[in-house]
Order: sequence, then structure tokens, then C-alpha cells
Amino acid sequence: MATLGDIGVSALINILGAFAFLLAFAVLRIQPINDRVYFPKWYITGARTSPRHSSNFVGKFVNLNLWTYFTFLNWMPQALKMSESELINHAGLDSAVFLRIYILGLKIFGPIAIVALVVLIPINASGGTLFFLRKDLVVSNIDKLSISNVHPKSIRFFVHIGLEYLFTFWTCFLLYKEYGRVASMRLNFLASQRRRAAQFTCTSMHLHLDGNTSSLLVLSKLDPGYGRADVVAATYVLVRNVPHVSGRSISDSVDNFFKTNHPDHYLCHQAVYNANKFAKLVRKRERIQNWLDYNQLKFERHPDKRPTKKRGFLGLCGEKVDAIDFYKRQINDLDRRLTMERQRILKDPKSIVSAAFVSFNSRWGAAVCAQTQQSKNPTLWLTNWAPEPRDVYWKNLAIPFVSLSIRKLVISLSVFALVFFYMIPIAFVQSLANLEGLEKVAPFLRPVIEVKFVKSFLQGFLPGLALKIFLYILPTVLMIMSKIEGHVALSVLERRASAKYYYFMLVNVFLGSIVTGTAFQQLHAFLHQAPAQIPRTIGVSIPMKATFFITYIMVDGWAGIASEILRLKPLVIFHLKNMLLVKTERDRVKAMNPGSVDFPETLPSLQLYFLLGIVYAVVTPILLPFILVFFAFAYLVYRHQVINVYNQRYESAAAFWPQVHSRIIASLLISQLLLLGLLSTKKAANSTPLLVALPILTLSFHKYCKHRFEPAFRKYPLEEAMAKDLEDRDSEPDVNLKAYLTDAYLHPIFHSFEEVELTEVRVDKNQTQIPSSSVDRPHNHVPSPSASELSSPSPPHHAYNYENQPPHMVTHQYELDRQNYTVNQYEVEQQHPYDVFHYGAELSSHGYRY
Repeated sequence: MATLGDIGVSALINILGAFAFLLAFAVLRIQPINDRVYFPKWYITGARTSPRHSSNFVGKFVNLNLWTYFTFLNWMPQALKMSESELINHAGLDSAVFLRIYILGLKIFGPIAIVALVVLIPINASGGTLFFLRKDLVVSNIDKLSISNVHPKSIRFFVHIGLEYLFTFWTCFLLYKEYGRVASMRLNFLASQRRRAAQFTCTSMHLHLDGNTSSLLVLSKLDPGYGRADVVAATYVLVRNVPHVSGRSISDSVDNFFKTNHPDHYLCHQAVYNANKFAKLVRKRERIQNWLDYNQLKFERHPDKRPTKKRGFLGLCGEKVDAIDFYKRQINDLDRRLTMERQRILKDPKSIVSAAFVSFNSRWGAAVCAQTQQSKNPTLWLTNWAPEPRDVYWKNLAIPFVSLSIRKLVISLSVFALVFFYMIPIAFVQSLANLEGLEKVAPFLRPVIEVKFVKSFLQGFLPGLALKIFLYILPTVLMIMSKIEGHVALSVLERRASAKYYYFMLVNVFLGSIVTGTAFQQLHAFLHQAPAQIPRTIGVSIPMKATFFITYIMVDGWAGIASEILRLKPLVIFHLKNMLLVKTERDRVKAMNPGSVDFPETLPSLQLYFLLGIVYAVVTPILLPFILVFFAFAYLVYRHQVINVYNQRYESAAAFWPQVHSRIIASLLISQLLLLGLLSTKKAANSTPLLVALPILTLSFHKYCKHRFEPAFRKYPLEEAMAKDLEDRDSEPDVNLKAYLTDAYLHPIFHSFEEVELTEVRVDKNQTQIPSSSVDRPHNHVPSPSASELSSPSPPHHAYNYENQPPHMVTHQYELDRQNYTVNQYEVEQQHPYDVFHYGAELSSHGYRY
């Protein structure tokens, strides 16, 4: 069992580690050569330019201003300068609400820590119970500061129960205020953002297809009867389970259904096509293009020698050929295959899946469609709000409806098995945390273990590090499982992966650590004492795990958070790409890889810290200062990252908040039940019954909050929708909705091309063209990289010309074997097609620079 000295050694190691990370960050971030690694967000928004314009050659790579090296902590106050409204405008509501979780932790545990340390530590320390327990029960001086040290039947337990009530009421009070605040922020955010496709879209899918697909094309078809001047907005809804009608395509079925049932509000729809093979060809072309760029850059640096490669397996054998010519031939061949595959997809009725993004001319019309039953058969024409275009996980749109239930069942069983499989490494970690127990089981290790520094290191630092290593690959595995379940939005995928990871942390890291720790640590005592004493031993041993959790908090929450700001892996990868692959400014932007908040891993870890703080606030309050340090330090680090680094892949408008609220409520219930069980082992018959009412009150509070606030995260109020429609109608009476719908759900894979991004392939022998959209778009906005497995759509079937906005068009022709296809004009798209969110004050392009 770790002692105060061991905890001190662990604290010293982690503080030194965190300081080393911060010092390295302070030096690396001010070097001109690293500017794109530590401030990529400002490059993406166009508010920052490269500092590598010094007349001094060395100054282009190294910061020669010595004063900046003495202000290595100035990033902390700088990170706090941006107001919340500016932060929402700059990074989105998801990022702002994510940071509010850390503030909530400080608000909850700050007062609790003061009260618990002042009141409970003296009461627990003066109990003296652990001095009279059996000598073979392993305890430490930290345990003597816990509730375990209080005498059975003591009147002091009334203080613990009273503080449990006080801490619960304080936590619920803050949760209520925060839930209301976040719900209000969400509604205001949705009402104040600029017009964009996801506000006006409902999604429709029919999932009775044979087999699965991994990529999709999206085509748009406007209602030819549309032309009302008073329409100022369109909304999209995702429709699923569109029934097949003989002699009619899915697209025609969708068009007919919504014209019949929503005649006043239906505007258009975008059908979804299976383009699995097309997406594979696109990814293959990207890989070959990278090799071509690399060899061309190599030739430019050494023009006296053309690069070569071997045509055999992995380039290790075979005929040696000119590398540049070889890759150019491959790209030309792939371009022809891509054009032919695209034509096949557009002409083959079997390539269409029963899914559609349906657009309406008002938010009110979309809200009615998305939130009501469309058919007398409740399994057909299933409607829901469509995720924003960046949020769509195209690969899962065509998964058959029947297979969704099977997939969820299989994944649930797999997660259950995985949770219990990980009990084995967790038990091993706990054996490291309890060396005294290990010595009794394996006496031959005693000479090594008894070395003072080794013992302190093993007990104070290694257990938390080992557990962190065991948990490293879990988020990736759980995300893959969530994708297999068939969810169609990245935000939903991340929330589902987050939920799985939370259950894993609860069972393995928290409950598993207590159970396995008790089994290893108290096995000898269990076998050599009367059966009546076993419940008492368990009750006493639960608070003893606080020492292990303290070490875990320091490793994960102190040193781990400090390593997050250093960005060592992105730093190395950026410079490798910059050396080997970067040829243009666009390549350099792609190489930055700003990343985003890792919700599937970060949220469950946060919820574990809430659980530890709430459970141990009354049991072992010495843990609370470590929790407070984590919340304060993590808030500073993540605020800096959100402002300067992260570029979120999507915006869900804080849809994850109900999950956060529920997890904190679950922590309160677990704390109350554990304290109830612990006091029952203390023979506190007079005081224990007082706790019975607390879980009931907590559940009642949770039920009230769920009914009061959660609908704001599940539905869009018709009152709000109508108010926003009227506001838009007054402010923009002449807006052309077609400008917002032309490429609303164009898949991002088409933006991976250099020159054929928005090529319009002819379908019906009538030339059509896509003009540049009139939508306001943020200048120099570059989307974060999309996962390669996300599918690929086609551009809209129909395109439109707008007065006063002639698009920049280019015409290409491809000669195919035995056929000539005239490829229509396409727009060279310079900017990301999706709008960003705006809220509150405008952000100065000169502010918040370092």
C-alpha cells in the first residue's frame, strides 16, 4: 500500500514531467519553423501568416528574441483573454461547452474540498480504528485520514451523512443551472448562426438493400415547381426506410411522397448513391499523386538525376523505370477509370440506396417533418434531423435496416466481453499497486521490492502509468465498434464510443480496481478470519483504493495533460511531411493536421474524474486537491488548444451535454450507494437509514431535468423555428435558396482533387453546369481532414445560373475507349462549401496572437 512518501515521489515525478513538457512547449512554440504546428487554427482562418520572413537566414528557423524565452508561461493568461461569445464564434459551441465542463468541475469540487478537508480530515484522523485491526490487513497512513479510521457505531457518521446530503444538493444545484445555461446557449446558437444546409434538411433512407456499402454519392433534384419569392430558407431532414415501388426509382418515390404530404413546404431532395468502388479509386489516386509529388520534388532538388523505381512487389524487385513517368501514366489511367465509374453509378438504378436528404423551404416545415410520424406503418418513411454535411458518416447510410439491430446486438455482446477480458490486465496493475500483498504471494521478489526508491517508484508512479498504457488502444477499438453499429453521423459515433468507454472505465478502472485490489490485498486476511468479519474488511478496504486513484490522476491528469499541449507526434509528422512531401502552400496546410477535441476519449476520462471526486469526497477527502489541480490545469491547456490548434470536424451544438449531465448524476448515485454499504459494515444502525432517501431525491431531480431541458437537445421547438423563419423573411426577403442547396451535401472526398473537384458528369445528354454558390463562406477556410473510409458522392444532378455571379468555369474532354464523353463545365472551388457558425461578437483578426 502506497504511503504519503510514495505519493510524494509520484507527485514529484509527475510535476517534473509536466514541467519538462511545458518547458519544451514554451521553447518549441516560439520557433518560426514550428508556427504551423502550434497555431494551425489561425492559419486555417487566415488570421495568421508565416513568421518565416526574416532577412536573417537563421531567423527563419530559430527565434532570436531572447526575451520571449523568459516568458514561457504567458500562454496561460493569453488563453483566458478570449470571451465565451468570441470563443463560440471562433471555435463553435461544442468546444465552448466542452470547456465549461472543466469550469463546472472547479465549481463543484472547490467548495466541497474546502469543507471536506476542514471538517472530515480531523474527524477521520482522530478515529484510531485502523490501529486495532488485524496486523495482516495492509493499511497506510493515508487510509488513516479516511472514513475507515472511524470507530464502528460512532456518532461521527452523522457528520459524513450530513456532508453527503450537502455535497449532493450543491452538485445538483450547479447541474441545474448549467443544464439550463447550456440548453439556452444551444437554442441561441441555432437561432443566430448563418443560413446553412443542415438547418433545412431532413434525411430519408430505405435500408432494404442487399449487402453493405462503404461510399455514397449524393445527387440533388429540385422541385421544378419551386419559384416562390417569399421563401428565405430551406431545411434538410434525413428520411429512412423509403419503400420500394415497382416501376419507380427511390428518388421519384421520395419526390412524390413529399409533394403529396408536404406540398407547402417541400422544396427538393438529394438522393444518395452507392459509390464504394469510386471511393477506392479516389483514395488510390490520392496515394499515387503523393508519390508523384514526392518524386517531382526530388527531381527539382536534383535535376541532374531523374528518380526511378522498380515495378515489382513493393518496389523491391522488377524492372527499373522512370518514377515520374510511371506515376503520371497511372494517374491518367485512374482518371479515365474514375470518369467511367462515375457514369456507371449515375446510370445504374441499382447504385441508388434508399436514403435521401429532403429539403424544405422553412425551418418550421422541416421541424414538423423531422419530429412526426410520416406513415401509418411506423417502420417506413422514418424521418429525423439530418446531421450537418461535415457530420455525415456516408459509409453507413446504406446499411440495411434489419442488419442494424443485429449489428447493435453483436456489438453489445462484444463490448460486454471486452469489459471482462480487460479485468485480467487491470488485476495485474493492481498487484503492482499493492506490493505488500505481492510480497506475501511471491516472497522471492522481496529483495528487489524493498529497495526504497524502487518501492516508492513502483507504488507511487508505475501503477497509474501501467493502467494508462492498457487503456491507450481502447478508444480506437470502441470507435470501430460504434461504426459497425451503423450510426450515420460522426457526432453520434463519437457519443456512442464515449458511452462505451465510460462503461468500461466505470467497471474496470473504478469498480474493477476496488474489487481486484481487495482480492490481492486482503486474500490472506479473508482466509484467516471469521466469516462475520469479511463484510467489515471489504467495507474498510474500499477507501484504501484512494491511493491508487491519486497516482492515476497524477499520471493521466497532470503529466498526460501537459503532454497534450506539447503535440510531439504532430510536430514530428509535420516536419517529416514538410521535408519529403510538401510542394505547395496547399500541401503545407494539409500537413498541419490541427486535430480536434477527442470526445470519445476525453469525455469518459472527465466523467471518471467527476466520479472519483464525488465518491471520495466523503470517504477519503485527501483525493480532492489532486482533482482540483487536474480541472484547473486541463482547462488552461484545452482552452489554449481550442483557440490556437483544434479545428473541429463537425458542429453538433453541444448535443453531448445530456450525456455529461447523466454521468454526473450516476456518480452521485454510486457515491450514495457505496457510502450506504460502507456504513452498514460500520454497524451504524442509527445513522445509515438516513441515507436511504438521498438516492430517491437524486433520481427525482434527474427526472425533472430530463423533462425540463433534454427536449432542447432532441427536438427543435416549432415556436423557435417559426420565429427564425419570420426573422429571415424580414431580413433577407429576396434570398435565392438554390444558392444554399446546389452542393449542400456534396461529399468531402470530391474536394481531394486538384482540378476535377466539382466535375459535372452528363447524365441526360443535356448540358448542365454548376455555378459558384452565393452562400457567404469564410475566407481561407480549410476543412479538417476527413477519414478515408468516408464515402464519396456525386455533385448535384441539376445546377443553376445566377445573375450577377458568373462562375469561373473550365471545360475538359476525356477520350474514352470506343466512346467520347463530353464532360460539362466545372467550377474550380477555392473555398470550403460549408458555412461556419457565428455567435455573438466578431473576432478581431489581430487578437490573441503569440
